[in-house]
Amino acid sequence: MKRKFTALFIAVIIGMNGVTPATAMTQPDAAYAKHAMVASNHPIASQIGVDVLKKGGNAVDAAIAVGLALAVVYPEAGNIGGGGFMLIRKPDGTATSIDYREMAPAAATRDMYVDEKGELKRGEGGSTVGYRASGVPGTLSGFEMAFKKYGSGKVRWSELVEPARAVAANGYVLTHRLANLFQDYKQTLSKYPESNRIFLRNGRYFQAGEVLRQPDLARTLARVKLRGAADFYRGETARLIAADMKANDGLITLDDLRNYKARERSPLRGNYRGHEIVTMAPPSSGGVVLLQVLNMLEGFNMRAAGSGSAARFHLLTETFRRAFADRAEYMADPDFADVPAEQLIDKKYAEQRRSSIKLDRADRSASIKFGNASAMKEGSETTHFNVVDKDGMVVSNTYTINDLYGSRVTIKGTGVLMNDEMDDFAARPGTPNIYGLIQGERNKVEGGKRPLSSMTPTIVLTRDGNFWFATGARGGPRIISAVTQIVQNVIDYDMNLQEAISAPRIHHQWLPDELWQEKYGMSPDTRSILERYGHKFRERQDNVASATGIMRVIPRQSANAAASAGATDSGPANSGSGMLLGAIDPRSDGAAIGY
Repeated sequence: MKRKFTALFIAVIIGMNGVTPATAMTQPDAAYAKHAMVASNHPIASQIGVDVLKKGGNAVDAAIAVGLALAVVYPEAGNIGGGGFMLIRKPDGTATSIDYREMAPAAATRDMYVDEKGELKRGEGGSTVGYRASGVPGTLSGFEMAFKKYGSGKVRWSELVEPARAVAANGYVLTHRLANLFQDYKQTLSKYPESNRIFLRNGRYFQAGEVLRQPDLARTLARVKLRGAADFYRGETARLIAADMKANDGLITLDDLRNYKARERSPLRGNYRGHEIVTMAPPSSGGVVLLQVLNMLEGFNMRAAGSGSAARFHLLTETFRRAFADRAEYMADPDFADVPAEQLIDKKYAEQRRSSIKLDRADRSASIKFGNASAMKEGSETTHFNVVDKDGMVVSNTYTINDLYGSRVTIKGTGVLMNDEMDDFAARPGTPNIYGLIQGERNKVEGGKRPLSSMTPTIVLTRDGNFWFATGARGGPRIISAVTQIVQNVIDYDMNLQEAISAPRIHHQWLPDELWQEKYGMSPDTRSILERYGHKFRERQDNVASATGIMRVIPRQSANAAASAGATDSGPANSGSGMLLGAIDPRSDGAAIGY
């Protein structure tokens, strides 16, 4: 049976030979630096992080400064009105993570987003826009926890906040993309007076090259600079948030803010072809799905398939289909539900899930159910940034306000744009959410609960246990697909991190049963083969997330040669060997800056 299986796989691979790839998007030049590197979605934020590193701060210090700066210069996703996850690998090789995901207000209830007919509420009062769409923000609580526990002690909290405060007060020049993006969301931003005033100038729309100043946000950051996160959760900013919420039928109260707590959690650890993968544990589903997919792929000769082949895209789709089915059933806040994360990432469980994959035929998602993880023994919008310091400390951080511009609500007197993270709960357990993904009872709305997340900050090690690269992405459930393919591009296809991030990607998430392809990268021949297998393509060809990353460039033998020689290290060959490589996704904007 094994010989027949292998022969069929080889036949599929041979069928890919001669397929001409589609024209690829322009690949940006990677940045190189000897000592330290920051990669984020805005050059101002990246430079602020590098400045902190040069002053003696470590990667955690720099990450906090970058995150606060992005709240000013990247308002569609950077935030202090949202939450996320910070994955930290210390110079001694130990790793931890800070969970600062938003929490549902205490008054939140299971059916709060369903009307009397059982239909989801739309617009104000629903889970995607307006005052009732927001969870209690966690960003400042998480940043302060990271600073107190893992900061260098060489820079003060005020030094990390001041650069962001200064940019908010003095303003920054808008790019063409950001000026246009404000107008793209004018229909909903204009419904909320503060958002309309700040981002749309009450209808006098910004043009590229103009300066955006945010004095209210600058004053909020000045209070945070002086009093720390306490101002946001118990001080003047907290009172302003609670008052605006109360005046507009929102749910967040002073007690909700006072009771918010960031959590330190142990990261998940897996292994793909001899490389340890360190990633985020629940309530993010990203790490679990990433490791599940890699475990299933490990049973196939992916190198022989080729990075752009129909065989590779078919196997990715079928493994995504199964892992996302498990995600819908099992993933939730572990403080509220029993989440079998260790069972789901077990190699033996991957064997069970992999055994049903056909090499030349797509399954229908309706026929794929979640697996029996209990039988195993114990064993949208977002932004991601990475920091590596001179001592080898690594931070991989993803945070979000969910959709672009979150709930579209800017809290009066604060300049704080709020999240719409309540949409990441299952508003109607057992029925499709906004993405068409069915979620179970585990992720129902409950007061004090953290909603399910797709954020996947990830660190990959060399075979001898040293830092190799860190990456993560923005883009809702597509984050998981993107990070998986980036990791695989590096390990299976010997790409450097810039190449791995720029390469074309696909996405499938079980339901809806459709395969996303990007505009660039898949040839008509490849698509035709996949259609013959039975894959149904999504009509729109959207980007599959956008990512950033940092890699330690090291000498490489090919993976096969390294394994046969007993080598302990492999990585992409590059003239910058021994340097740090910073990578930015051509699907978005940003800058990698180092020294």
